Amino acid sequence: MTDPAERDAAEEASAFSHPAIAPDASAAYGNHPDQVIDFYAPRGDRAGAPLVVLLHGGAWRAPYDRMHLTPLADFLARRGFAVANVEYRRGSLLPQQGGDGPVAGRWPDTFDDVAAALDALPVLVRDAVPQADPRRTVLAGHSAGGHLALWAAARHVLPLGSPWRTPGPAALRGVVALAPIADFATAVELGVCSGAVLQLLGGEGELGSRGPHADPAALLPTGIATAVVQGREDIVVPQAVAEAYVDAAAKAGEMVGLTLLEGVGHFPLIDPAADACAVVAEEIAQLAY
Repeated sequence: MTDPAERDAAEEASAFSHPAIAPDASAAYGNHPDQVIDFYAPRGDRAGAPLVVLLHGGAWRAPYDRMHLTPLADFLARRGFAVANVEYRRGSLLPQQGGDGPVAGRWPDTFDDVAAALDALPVLVRDAVPQADPRRTVLAGHSAGGHLALWAAARHVLPLGSPWRTPGPAALRGVVALAPIADFATAVELGVCSGAVLQLLGGEGELGSRGPHADPAALLPTGIATAVVQGREDIVVPQAVAEAYVDAAAKAGEMVGLTLLEGVGHFPLIDPAADACAVVAEEIAQLAY
C-alpha cells in the first residue's frame, strides 16, 4: 500500500476495530458527565505497579471520547501497569453532524477538566486502584491527548496569573506523547486536523492571547523527562510538528527524546494489534521504572 490516504484509512480502521473494554473502576472528578476517569488494574493484581495516565485524542472533538483508547488501556494493564483513562469536555458536533458551535475543544473547559482530573487523581487512585504506585506516574496521550499530556506536565511554567498554574512541577516520572499536537505554530501552518488548534483557542484572533497558556512549545523547559513517539508516515499530525517541539525544547535548554517509527502512520501508536504499540509500552516502561 503506497497511497498515504489509503494507508491512513487502513490504520485508522484497525485501531478503531477493537471493542471497547470495560474498566475495573470509575470515579468522577466533577459534576459534568465527561468529568470521569476509568481505572484499569494491573493484570495479576500486582502491587506497586506504575500508574499510566492516558489522555485520548480526536482533535478535542466531541465524537471522539475515551472509549477508543480502552484497548490501549487494557494492553498496558496486561503488561503490569495500572491505568487511568481520563475523559474531558470536548467541542460540539461537527457541522455535518448538526453541530453549530466550536468543533474542537472548549475554552476554558477542556483545560479546566484536565487540570482538575490531574489534581484529583492522587486521591481517586488510592481507592480505585490500590495496586498502583502514584510515585511512579507517567502521563501519556495521543494526538490532541498528547498535547494535553505535555500541557498538564507544564502547568508549573504557565504564565503568572493562569488559573491552571501550579506552584511546582507535578510528581511525574515523565511524559510519553504520541504524535502530539505539540507546536501550535507548526500545526496551524500545516492545517492539522482541519484547523483544530485555532478552534480550540476560540479563533485566530485568540492565538496571541491564549496560545501562551496552551501551547506546549511555549511552555519550556519543564524539567520533566519527556519522550515523543512519532510515525514517519503520519499525515494526520505530521512529523514536522513533533520536530518543532523537540527543537523548541532544545532552544530552551531541555532534551526531549524523539522516536521516529518507519512505515508507521498516526493510529498504530494506539493499536494493540500493531508493533508500534509495543514500542509505546517500552517508552513508558523506561520512564516508569
